[in-house]
Amino acid sequence: MTGKRKLGLWMCTSLVAGSMIGSGVFLLPASLAPFGGISILGWLVSAGGAMCLALVLARLGATLPRVGGPYAYGREGFGDFVGFWIAWSYWISLLTGNAALAVATASYATVFWPVLGVSPAAGLATALAALWTLALVNAHGVRTAGLVQLVTTVLKLLPLAAVGTVGFLYFQADHFQPFNPAGESAFSAVTATVALTLWAFLGLEAGTVPAGDVRDPARTIPKATILGTSIAAVVYIACTAAVMGIIAPGELALSTAPFADAAGSIWGTWGRWIIGAGATISCFGALNGWVLLTGQIPRAAALDGLLPARFAHLSPRGTPVVGIFLSAVLATILIAMNYTRGLVQAFTFLILLATLATLLPYVFTSMTGLMMALRERSRSRAGDRAAARSLARAVVSVLAFGFSLWAVVGAGAETVFWGFLMLLAGVPVFVAMRWRAGDSTREGSAAGDGTGAAA
Repeated sequence: MTGKRKLGLWMCTSLVAGSMIGSGVFLLPASLAPFGGISILGWLVSAGGAMCLALVLARLGATLPRVGGPYAYGREGFGDFVGFWIAWSYWISLLTGNAALAVATASYATVFWPVLGVSPAAGLATALAALWTLALVNAHGVRTAGLVQLVTTVLKLLPLAAVGTVGFLYFQADHFQPFNPAGESAFSAVTATVALTLWAFLGLEAGTVPAGDVRDPARTIPKATILGTSIAAVVYIACTAAVMGIIAPGELALSTAPFADAAGSIWGTWGRWIIGAGATISCFGALNGWVLLTGQIPRAAALDGLLPARFAHLSPRGTPVVGIFLSAVLATILIAMNYTRGLVQAFTFLILLATLATLLPYVFTSMTGLMMALRERSRSRAGDRAAARSLARAVVSVLAFGFSLWAVVGAGAETVFWGFLMLLAGVPVFVAMRWRAGDSTREGSAAGDGTGAAA
């Protein structure tokens, strides 16, 4: 790829923010309504944890600007098996996340075409159309995908900014009383809301994954990761607080389109349509960013011999089409399961699985960041600036690790059970790749022996 076709700072920032700001910000106000005002604390804790993870990823992105992001960092810190397991886990997260985002895109489109919510076949066709359209866009080239991401990020931020600013003119403080209506302890309520809100921050590592396609990755990736995460955190907290202040808690808990309902109460029908359009574009843009990643992660693992070499093949336009299209096929199967097993239950399950599968890469990435910080500290002299910076990086890595473990607890026992089984299912694949590598080595040795004997 030439320099002119690589991703710059704002495209990379929009990739980070766009990958995060998807269905979560539009769906979560209703899910958080039973927890009341204390859910804002959950948002703040999640934002703090996400920022710690972003700082770790930004530092690793500057030190190790390699294709694969968390996969490359985990492999650097823990070796081939952990690297493979992270790639496997991350790929599962992307598959389930893509399926959920495609379904959410079709769901929000019901604001304009109610038939999509009545006819399962029409909803299924719309979700698959969104998924495969973006698979083809990404197969056309990473710059085309970057342009789509930049445009959709700007378009979806505009309606969110309208609700997050003008909405405060209609803010009613009594909607936050009582502050913790769930009947649980404050710690339990915050833990539950952290598990819910973390879904909205998935994708913060998006800027680190296509490192080979980023202009000046050592400088661009850290800036884009911090900027993208900061933009998402401000948007989430402001918009959620505004919606909760506009709609009464009882009504909000029953709303299937809380942002559209909030806009409808302020500006009427046309306001509901505009916000509905923003929600649809938001899911579409987030899906685009995640489709891009489904090609890059398997490619990075294939380049290291941990997945079949076909995943590393690039099309004439420089895109890993095998990973993109195979991922789209598997996501299509998951979407079909959504519509046969029930939309809401399957959608919720996919979100929780995607969150859990992403936490494994976050855990190992945090520990890789800690090991690198400790190495830097051992090479620096006590009292100088380098020692202070390495200590600060070590503390941030420990905080990111603790936050990831806390989020695993909040995901719930059932999600951890099924997610762990899916992670273990990847172990035979690793064994098969190692056996093939060993077989190739043996054949090479035998060929060498034969050549030597003939000579």
